[in-house]
Amino acid sequence: MVRKYFVQQLGLLLMVSVIIILTNVIGYKMPVKDSIIGVLLLSAISLIGLTISKFMSRFVKLPSMMYVSLLGLLLACPVSPVKDIVVGTTSSVAFLAPATALGAFAGISLGKDLKDFAKMGWKLVLITLFVITGTFIFSALVADDVLKMTGAI
Repeated sequence: MVRKYFVQQLGLLLMVSVIIILTNVIGYKMPVKDSIIGVLLLSAISLIGLTISKFMSRFVKLPSMMYVSLLGLLLACPVSPVKDIVVGTTSSVAFLAPATALGAFAGISLGKDLKDFAKMGWKLVLITLFVITGTFIFSALVADDVLKMTGAI
């Protein structure tokens, strides 16, 4: 059962990795070799975190994202013996490259369920559009402020 899950997650991560590498190389002009190595490391962290989540689900039900994030944080924290390798390798992956792939998958998912979504009523559709728009605008404003404070822009 765990082997089947592992293979399934590996296949999904490989598909997403190809999209992220292409986005990173074409959209952000990063070197191909560095992009591949960085994305493979991020995929390995994700796969290990997902596998830990599968094992731990027998004992406690927590989101897989928690295990993936925690593993990434532990590997990149200042006391980690592999932090220089992790940070150095993954720094060649543009932060927005994975977001592009995520947005594409979210768009495909939303388009697939659009008819069911519209059946819920026009009020819910309107509220959802306001929430999505507000989230996007305020996220952009926060990101802009943080980038200005850090001197990135």
